[in-house]
Amino acid sequence: MRVVASVLILSLLLVPAHAQSLPPHQQLARDIYKELIEINTTNSVGDNTAAAEAMAKRLRAAGIPAADIFVGGPVPRKGNLVARLRGKAGATRKPLLLLAHIDVVEANKADWSDNLDPFKLTEKDGYFYGRGTADDKAMAAIFTANLIRMKQMNAVPDRDIILALTADEEGGDHNGVDWLIKNHRNLVDAEFGLNEGGGGQSRGGKRLANRVQASEKVYVDFTLEVTNKGGHSSQPQAENAIYQLSSALANISKHTFAPKLNEVTRAYFDKMSGLETGQIAADFKAVAQPTPDAAAMARLSAVPLYNAALRTTCVATMASAGHAPNALPQRATANVNCRILPGEDPAEVQRTLERVIADPRVTVKPVAAAKPSPPSPLTPQLMETITRITEEMWPGVVVVPFMSVGATDALFFRQMGVPIYGVSGLFGDMDDVRAHGRDERMGVKEFFDGQEFLWWLVTSITGMPKR
Repeated sequence: MRVVASVLILSLLLVPAHAQSLPPHQQLARDIYKELIEINTTNSVGDNTAAAEAMAKRLRAAGIPAADIFVGGPVPRKGNLVARLRGKAGATRKPLLLLAHIDVVEANKADWSDNLDPFKLTEKDGYFYGRGTADDKAMAAIFTANLIRMKQMNAVPDRDIILALTADEEGGDHNGVDWLIKNHRNLVDAEFGLNEGGGGQSRGGKRLANRVQASEKVYVDFTLEVTNKGGHSSQPQAENAIYQLSSALANISKHTFAPKLNEVTRAYFDKMSGLETGQIAADFKAVAQPTPDAAAMARLSAVPLYNAALRTTCVATMASAGHAPNALPQRATANVNCRILPGEDPAEVQRTLERVIADPRVTVKPVAAAKPSPPSPLTPQLMETITRITEEMWPGVVVVPFMSVGATDALFFRQMGVPIYGVSGLFGDMDDVRAHGRDERMGVKEFFDGQEFLWWLVTSITGMPKR
């Protein structure tokens, strides 16, 4: 990368977050971000199709042919957008996929701070607030804005670039990526893709690591159920479905699965050990060894983030019981959500739960079959490109392979043989994660930095002029 590139990047990064006049490509990204945030795309009442159509309108206006833009889905309000920027004539390389979901988790205004509305983009104190600002409308807005910028520049990549903005990643009955692959695979088939799931970690305002998600844990929900004959509440009985279920959940809460590292998590802890100090740095280094240190493992297990990276976890997330306030409960149910390490058998996790519960009256059944996916290979060329751009933009920040403890739609592509890499250049405070929660936010500067990072990454991968 030439020196002028560094100067151009630096000049963009020095634009103050509160500036009234943004460069055109940044203003475009902000406008798209605002439009997406302010279209409710929750599963309960939202309209993903409206958001997909809004982005399709912008892409058509930028000159992308209508024939290269698809909006569709299994039901009217669960539409997905797929758009294609054509590469050089005769290009033999398969496309690059840019994947982002535009559905969001539920949000109630009453649960947020008084001056914030989850479905209004609010810029305040150096942050953008709103549902989806971090997960995942930032990447959706950036990918869309950058694709429009490429079209406006008449840039021609060395292959097609596919943009896919999808529904129901967060929840719902009509997962967009799964539906697209099953019904329109030709629209989304690619050599590899970029997605959420990684991102940058910062602490105290200092950027530490730019993570590349190459694998993820396996998401499985189990239903626990107890049934009794019930009766009148004035005559309590020894067997009570609520008590039995409560005891089962208490047993699960006390159980800890055995730790197990894999290639990606071992590399993560090893690299992160160089960014920390004191005991935590020593513990990171100790657990990255072929034979992890037990004491270090125990200390790290006390931190939820590190605990989730070290082992399979199962936790109660919902419960329901009884049918009347003056009747003994006839049924009590609970959902236990498990995030299973890649390579571990979900059936064995179920058997472990049954052993831990130790009560045959409590049944344990998976809500749906597990969907394991193979890890994406950390190809040297891609990792070198990510590392080079990271070092240009943020000297001292390291690139770290990462196993996501959550789940993303990358799994469906990995299952079909398309590697997906979770990398965004969007940094967030690792000690103040608000995605899915109250007052979700994204730093203003972090948003525009992420836009620049993804511009450089995509143009570098596809051999386009940088300016």
